[in-house]
Amino acid sequence: MRPAAVHPANDAWEALLAAHAALMKEFAARDSWAEVSMREYDVLYTLSKCGSPARLGELHRHVLLSQPALSRLVRRLTARGLVECQDDPADGRIVRVSLTETGRQLQRQVGRRHARDVARAMTARLGPAELEELAVIGRKLAGGRENHR
Repeated sequence: MRPAAVHPANDAWEALLAAHAALMKEFAARDSWAEVSMREYDVLYTLSKCGSPARLGELHRHVLLSQPALSRLVRRLTARGLVECQDDPADGRIVRVSLTETGRQLQRQVGRRHARDVARAMTARLGPAELEELAVIGRKLAGGRENHR
């Protein structure tokens, strides 16, 4: 038996974290990640949502990696030909990152498999009205951001 919640906000936060952990474990166990890791895919997906090359600092705000870890990951993705880096024309100290065509194709390929896994997991647990409500709540918690997590 669970003790009474100290505060409903804390209970909601714990439930959100538990749901995230359970779903991420389920997704990690899928065979969607043969070509890229989930972290690599997160960077590719985030870049796919950007309308133009993204500053590394901007990319950092949307992925769950430290700045040094993100820099190392971007170097690995660059070496694999999935992303490219270029100096910002307005400020040479700034690096902008974008998908290559190969990276874009791979992101779409892995993304389709992952989207099917997400849809399967979510619809097994929630009905249509609950999914809609969860999307509204998620956007509120994210501060109204539509395209990035």
